Amino acid sequence: MKKIVIALGGNALQEAGKPATAQAQLEVVEKTSEYIADIIEAGYNVVLAHGNGPQVGRIVIQNEYASSQTPAMPFDVCGAMSQGMIGYHMQQGLSKVLRKRGNNTCVATVVTQVVVDKNDPKFLAPSKPIGPFYSEEEAKKLAAEKGYSMKEDAGRGWRRVVASPMPVEIIELDAVKCLVDNGFIAITVGGGGIPVIRDEAGDLVGTAAVIDKDLASEKLAEDLDCDVLVILTAVEQVCINYGKHDQKALSALGIDDARKYMAEGHFAPGSMLPKIEAAVKFVESRKGRKAIITSLDKAVEALAGNAGTTLQ
Repeated sequence: MKKIVIALGGNALQEAGKPATAQAQLEVVEKTSEYIADIIEAGYNVVLAHGNGPQVGRIVIQNEYASSQTPAMPFDVCGAMSQGMIGYHMQQGLSKVLRKRGNNTCVATVVTQVVVDKNDPKFLAPSKPIGPFYSEEEAKKLAAEKGYSMKEDAGRGWRRVVASPMPVEIIELDAVKCLVDNGFIAITVGGGGIPVIRDEAGDLVGTAAVIDKDLASEKLAEDLDCDVLVILTAVEQVCINYGKHDQKALSALGIDDARKYMAEGHFAPGSMLPKIEAAVKFVESRKGRKAIITSLDKAVEALAGNAGTTLQ
């Protein structure tokens, strides 16, 4: 069985226009799990990663609003909470779908720490969107009242942004390998992993940041020696001139062209750009590797070469 890492985007966990309740998330995860089960049935050994932007943002808000009653948890702890919550729903949803298909494979979540460099320059330039969308007026008010960094997010509204340092090391990698090698479906590096730094004694200390889940998934795919990295998002194919009259969808994308398009600004930061960066990094890491960027409903077709955008 070919081992692949699948990085699930926010649309796989939360449906636009639906309430951000636990039940609504579980319902979306069950729908997502049908597609994941199709991939498993197609003969792939699947390792799952996922984002957490909206979820961790809401957890932070809940902590802040309740701080007069109970101490607010720091950002890294909120990230761990989101890993547990999302992993729990994914375990329930995927296990339910697999059982209906006669597959009793166990699904297990690993609460995962990912080391970042405390001197990473990205700490000085927050860029990773978290939490809900706001109007420009609401965003400016939050920035003034709470000191948040707020940025417009790809034409969809304004969101809080935090530092997004590069992943350096996946601490629980051996545990993930153990699960995968023994037939489990592992869910790991949730939300990009809990960002930690090493102090002078070599101990791990949490830090306020969100590691991009696509870049963390790329690191995971490399470390697990996978042949394919699948990045699932809201669109079927990568496009240049996105949203313009001359928009063009790409079924295949070479590394040189990918770098050229990135330099020309075709891909939005915090949206498609990190997906392209992750795909390029993975393909360049070893000969024969490929990365696929596509939508959830086209994943099986994309793995067969009939949909999506393939980089190799």
